[in-house]
Amino acid sequence: MTSTSRLTTEEILASDRRQPDPALFGGGVASDAEHAALRASVRQLTTLLGEALTRHEGAELLALVEKVRRLARQPDDAELRDVLDEIDPRTAVVLARAFTAYFQLVNTTEQLHRWQELAADAEGPLSATIGRIGDALEEGRISRETLTEVLERLEYRPVFTAHPTEASRRSVLRLLRKIAETIRAMEDPRRAPARVQADDRRLAELVDLLWQTDELRVVRPEPKDEARTSVYYLRSIASEVVPDLLAELDRQLGRLDVTLPTTARPLRFGTWAGGDRDGNPNVTPAVTLDILHLQHTSGLAELIGMVDEILTEMTASTRIVTASDALRESLEADAHALPITWESIRRLNADEPYRLKLSFVRVRLLRARERLVNATPHEPGRDYLTFDELVADLQLVRDSMLAAGDELTGNGAILRLIRTAVAFGAGLATMDVREHSDKHHAALAELYERIGEVDYAALERPERIEVLSREMASVRPLTGLAGGGSGPAATAALSLLGVIRDALDTYGPEVIETYIVSMTHDVDDLFAVVVLAREVGLVDLVGDEVTARIGFAPLFETVAELEAAGPLLEALLGDPTYRRIVAARGDVQEIMLGYSDSSKDAGIAASQWQVHRAQRALRDIARAHGVTLRLFHGRGGSTGRGGGPTAEAIMSQPYGSLDGPIKITEQGEVISDKYSLPGLGRQNLEAALAAVLEASVLHRTSLLPTDVLDGWNGTMDLVAEQGKQAYRALVRDEALVPFFVSATPVDELGKMNIGSRPAKRPGGAGGLDDLRAIPWVFGWTQSRIILPGWFGVGSGLAAAFEDGRGETLQEMYGSWAFFRTFVSNVQMTLAKTDLDIAAEYVQALVPQDSRAIFDTIRREHELAVEQVLRVTGHGSLLESAPVLQRTLELRDFYLAPLHALQVSLLRQVRAADEPDDDLQRALLLTINGISAGLRNTG
Repeated sequence: MTSTSRLTTEEILASDRRQPDPALFGGGVASDAEHAALRASVRQLTTLLGEALTRHEGAELLALVEKVRRLARQPDDAELRDVLDEIDPRTAVVLARAFTAYFQLVNTTEQLHRWQELAADAEGPLSATIGRIGDALEEGRISRETLTEVLERLEYRPVFTAHPTEASRRSVLRLLRKIAETIRAMEDPRRAPARVQADDRRLAELVDLLWQTDELRVVRPEPKDEARTSVYYLRSIASEVVPDLLAELDRQLGRLDVTLPTTARPLRFGTWAGGDRDGNPNVTPAVTLDILHLQHTSGLAELIGMVDEILTEMTASTRIVTASDALRESLEADAHALPITWESIRRLNADEPYRLKLSFVRVRLLRARERLVNATPHEPGRDYLTFDELVADLQLVRDSMLAAGDELTGNGAILRLIRTAVAFGAGLATMDVREHSDKHHAALAELYERIGEVDYAALERPERIEVLSREMASVRPLTGLAGGGSGPAATAALSLLGVIRDALDTYGPEVIETYIVSMTHDVDDLFAVVVLAREVGLVDLVGDEVTARIGFAPLFETVAELEAAGPLLEALLGDPTYRRIVAARGDVQEIMLGYSDSSKDAGIAASQWQVHRAQRALRDIARAHGVTLRLFHGRGGSTGRGGGPTAEAIMSQPYGSLDGPIKITEQGEVISDKYSLPGLGRQNLEAALAAVLEASVLHRTSLLPTDVLDGWNGTMDLVAEQGKQAYRALVRDEALVPFFVSATPVDELGKMNIGSRPAKRPGGAGGLDDLRAIPWVFGWTQSRIILPGWFGVGSGLAAAFEDGRGETLQEMYGSWAFFRTFVSNVQMTLAKTDLDIAAEYVQALVPQDSRAIFDTIRREHELAVEQVLRVTGHGSLLESAPVLQRTLELRDFYLAPLHALQVSLLRQVRAADEPDDDLQRALLLTINGISAGLRNTG
């Protein structure tokens, strides 16, 4: 066996050296062949779109679209400006719709070809990861015991949030999926000649329907509408992606002679729709219950469909195979409990035990769904009260197959059904509840005021910590002592926690697992909600048997909070009462890390680095207390909010910080980009799951010597600090907010009806601090400045080069996954930034006395490009990805007219006392189109 201790530093660095794949960060195709196929599809779709436009709007409109597109390519834009300023609002609507539809079609076919390119790879992500783990086992770098322990904890959980960054309607997304499916059928070399005309006509029909469909929502979506979107994707993933993906995981682990138990959950899903209350007054306790009801009726319907499908295969007869005694006994019990079902199936299927059992399972699932819909009592044996009962019934069938020696069938469709059911549960996803820390303190202030024991609202934080620590350890009920009812804050907080209790009673222990406290500054912010949870019976610390029906997680959002994360966790786990709660939760402590607000607070370099440093501190403290750390990464879609390829981000985590479980948000347009096509959904989930497995098993400790790590850390400290100073100098300039509001369509975001949560925090003075991170990124993206994704990085890297750390930076880029991923994400954002287009916004929309700050932005952008190229050793951005360069250039040809139109419309809307409805609509359509063209919003 090879001992890694004998490797030199250079050998270790060489083993980690990688050239990043820019296509991963750009989301496009990488090969010339696939690019050619993509271009052919785009030409066909563009032709069909032009024909649809001619049919519905006339040849003159098509000619105008082509004229605008042609003029937008020319350096002198005076003629284009004149054309756009002269068109009427109705024509502007059609023009915006045409370019938006183009990008919708291009994105769909690009997703299709990206998936086909990835699927053609001879070795998938799981196969490659298992190969590396196998090598490590053979060389003695890890033990089988370690692998087994990690697999017991392995859990990748994408959490679908309701954040308002998806600008496309679900109706449009469904049409686009059908278009992709039709293109795929047309490109199949096995297609029968008789299908050609039918497929051509079908594609033309779908493109025509797309043109006829309104891209904009008529009204702002409610939380339940957002939940329906999550359910739509989850059901598609459950039926079309996960069964084969988990079967592939089983096959690959078989190469290592490892078998996952059927109860293992290496993949599961989470949701925030209906649970994220922070800043969203529309998410009430009643809404939370309604959405949980929707999830479970939908989840049970999906399970019923899965059982229906497998029923047709379960034809094994007792004349040929032997059913186990346990299965026969369960069938007798089922026949007694469900006599009508028994009578209807016994004549034809009496000698088919597996089909009989699954028929009973189907009926019990139907009755369980009816019980939820009609709110009727549970009937033992006739429906399912707990999910474990369902899994036990399915396992009976599989156990009988295996006992009879039928390993092929026992490890076939029935195992896929069990694994999928275990992954999704009855409700498709586990809901998180999130609330602001101030809400809990306001509730406790009311309760303590009624008791008259202490002026809670006047307590300093250390005093509050002491009071709450004592309160957690006590057994008295605060609400009982208060008497006479509660104030509005206490009523609201206790009502929410009561709904969580009721949901757990109704749906089981996994319906809601974690209560996330946003704006966590110290341990009292966690202690407060624990005390309130005790009041409704979610926590019971009386006696030796501790009950904690939910877990509690702090959310660290700003750079200051991230810096304090380690000491806070130490204090949290050092409190004996709270430590008992963690023990009751299986010694698992969840921590949520926020990327968006920390980036808005201090710039991307400081944000990314402080998130990384916080993970190291949290890892070490959790280990010292014997606690498993479950990190929850609150990433957005854009680089400025922590976005980028998920698998790359997972592999960039600090060594040892990932030890099996991880949660990562999937937000807005990221969900549709990853999961609108099942094949692409499979590739994305497999890559992320493989990365979680590899990071947990193989990246447990760093092999590099301390002096190398110290050099990297010191260099990154310098980059982050200088980047933060440059960024904060910009955002603290009084001229920035007027510039931002003028140069971007951020004020128009609220009119797009893309989310139920307000764009600004309530009660603010209207400054930058009141603006949420999503519209902050959204606005800069629309005007192509995309500032949150790169500003400050140039200053930070330049400072490191000036300090003589150039070789270290290049070494970091080659051999440190964190830094390589960071630079690659920034490079992609710089490639999408276009300050010439941005200058059009500035000249047309920003008052003369507010324009000077644009010069600062230009200088930092030039510096960022220059310094990133010094690090990568390239002569131009994306030099190593010529195919991706061509793709982005093609998009720019169609984005330019949309930007020009948006500038013209913004100028007209702002000049009008009461803008024409069509003028407003055209403007919102340009926002939609630019979002589609850049493939992200916020």
